[in-house]
Amino acid sequence: MQQKPTADTPHLQVRQDRGYTVLEFRGEIDIVAATEIGPLLDDATAGHAPRIVIDLTRIEFFDCSGLRLLYRAHGRVLGHGGRLHLVCAHPLTLRILRTTGLTRLLPPATTLDAALARPEATSGTL
Repeated sequence: MQQKPTADTPHLQVRQDRGYTVLEFRGEIDIVAATEIGPLLDDATAGHAPRIVIDLTRIEFFDCSGLRLLYRAHGRVLGHGGRLHLVCAHPLTLRILRTTGLTRLLPPATTLDAALARPEATSGTL
């Protein structure tokens, strides 16, 4: 059951869905967006065993600032014994994720439903 959003900014919507906190990145994810998203990402990944999905389906641009956010989320979630799933189907973004090795840490699902249906954490180590 989806609940009311807990945060809404120009570059991020945070909501609860099926026991996960879904961080939906939006628009251009650059250094400006990362400055906005960082504190909300830290809030979402704090505490014991956070269950997080980062959804990149609504992004238009993704640079190294976005990669840093993903690495940051990965480290925080693993450090707190949680689960982290990624949603991404955009070919250029997938290419960036593959090139940097992030797809080995966070194998992307193509839809939010597919990510939420995964039984265990997809986060790994390099």
